[in-house]
This record gives sequence, structure tokens and C-alpha cells, in this order.
Amino acid sequence: MKKEKTFIAIAGAVIGLMAVLLVKFGNPANMGLCIACFLRDTAGALKLHSAPVVQYMRPEIIGLVLGSAVMAFSKKELIARAGSNPLVRFVLGFFVMVGALMFLGCPLRMMLRIAGGDLNAVVGLVGFVAGILAGIFALNKGFSLNRSYKVSLGEAAVFPVIQIVFLVLLAAIPSVLAFSTEGPGSMHAPIIMSLAVGLIAGALAQRTRFCTVAGIRDSIMFKDFTMLIGFVCLIAVAAIANTAFGFFHVGFEGQPIAHNDGLWNFLGLALVGFCSVLLGGCPLRQLILSGEGNIDSVITVIGMVAGAAFCHNFGLASSGEGPTANGQIAVIIGFVVAIVIAAVNISSNSKKGA
Repeated sequence: MKKEKTFIAIAGAVIGLMAVLLVKFGNPANMGLCIACFLRDTAGALKLHSAPVVQYMRPEIIGLVLGSAVMAFSKKELIARAGSNPLVRFVLGFFVMVGALMFLGCPLRMMLRIAGGDLNAVVGLVGFVAGILAGIFALNKGFSLNRSYKVSLGEAAVFPVIQIVFLVLLAAIPSVLAFSTEGPGSMHAPIIMSLAVGLIAGALAQRTRFCTVAGIRDSIMFKDFTMLIGFVCLIAVAAIANTAFGFFHVGFEGQPIAHNDGLWNFLGLALVGFCSVLLGGCPLRQLILSGEGNIDSVITVIGMVAGAAFCHNFGLASSGEGPTANGQIAVIIGFVVAIVIAAVNISSNSKKGA
């Protein structure tokens, strides 16, 4: 157990440090690694949405999947499995993205924003914990998605192969992709560095089962603080690195790619936390599981990509000016949908048990 805690602490520290280094070398401030933002940028690069400031094929996403796949293969954990409520997972993944783009970041970016001194992210953290508590309530009432089943091993390779194709397009045929010339999408570290960080972070996250939701969920449900150690170490090391580079600025106002509407920062990450507990893992965890051959997580990631495209095509995503009315409506709809999914699932499982 002590060895496991040490490994998770090291993994969190390394990921936190690498995220800040990515900012130092070109990524947007407080956005060294953000699953939601980077999936959104990738969706833009593939022309799934037309928001000109958030279009770039992020090598970090490619690296995370491939790093997870390589580590899983080396440890004989690359197992293709599917069949656990894929459509429900797609919908929940969609609304994870709605909540994340209301807050302007996934739970991983929330941690990095806290490490940069953004107090709006602390409000988001409170919402995230509230959402996780709601998810735990559902779990305790009997919520559980159906078990998955082993499928052809070839299916485990499909998603990693797609990432390799994306990398080839980015490196060799960039003309087929869309690229931002201004805004967050135009800000990025060198491709090789971004890919290397993704590969390392993906391998570490696969080996440690690193998950931003699990750290809080397990602490509350099982009094197991193992994963929370990685959570804390990531923030601490990123804060130290931010201070060393002069990136650390405490306050609510003037934070990079953030807004200070506390209510919607709270509700955005509350929706992310709630849906992520129902899904069994945060956006980062879903991406790592996708690399391991979990096709249900691939469907969840596709749901997040669809959510990102929808948010920018229909004006749901927040900006530094604050949330949009459409985005606020979408977050409320997300809560309703997630609660209905949980209630129907609990009722169905209760009847099966009876």
C-alpha cells in the first residue's frame, strides 16, 4: 500500500510539472493539460465546429491514448471489452462536456487553475465535490451500468490507430485540418514535446489508475485516500512550478481563459462530477480506458467530442466574458437528464434484485 501511494504521488507530481512546462513552452496559461479543452480543439481541427479560436489537433490527446495503450499492452492489460450501456455513456459524456465548457475546463484543468492561483477554480472544486456526492448517493441507492463483455482484440486497437492517423495528419498533411490563428487554439507547445508529455502522462495514468473523481469518491465512500494523494501532489507541484516561472497569480479577476461567475462555475463542475461518477471515471480516466481497449469509454469520449462540437456550434460554451444563456439552459437540462438516467437505472436494478 505504501509503495502504491508513493507511485501515485510521483505520478501526480510528474503530471503537474509537465503540465506547467507545456505552458512555459507555448500552451495556454493554466491549460497545460485539459482533456475537455483539448478534445474541443481537436473537434475544431477536424472541422466538427467552426469556432475559429479553438481549432488545433492536440498531440497531448494522441499521446495520452497511445501511452495508455503501450503501457496496457506491456502489462498484458490491453483487453477489448464493450456492451455496458453505450448509448447512456454517450449521453453522459456529452453532458460532461457541457458542464466542462460552462466552467471552461475539465477537473484536471480545475486542478491546474487552482495551482495557478485562480480562485474561481476553488469554487469549481466545491461544485465538483457536490456533484460527486450526488453520484455517490446514486451509487448507494443501487446505480450500476451493465457489465461489459470481452470482444475481438482487434477492436482494442481501433482507437489507438485512429490517434496514429491523427498524428500523421498533423505532422505530414496539416492542410486537411483547421488551425486557429488567434485565441487558445493558436497557442501550443512544440508537437514533439506535447506528444512526449501525453505519452508519459498516459502511461503513468494507466499504471496508477489516476482519476480526479476517484480521489474524492474513494475518500468519501471507503475512507481510502490513496488516489487523493496524487490529486494533492499534482496541485502542489504545479503551484511550485507556476511560482518559479512567474505564472502564479491569486485572485478571481483577470484569470486566463476563465470567468468569475461563481454560480455557473459551481454548477458546471457539479454536472461534470455527477456524470463522471455515473460513468465510473473522469474525462482523463475515460481517455486512458479508451487506450486500454474499453470500447464503452471510447463511446464516452466520442460523446464528449460531440458535446464539444454542439457547444460551439450552438453557443453553449462560456468565454472569459461569462456563461451564455444557452449554456445555462444546457447545464440544467444536463442535470435533469443525468437524474432521470440514474433514477431509471436504480429502479430497473431494484426490480432485477427483487
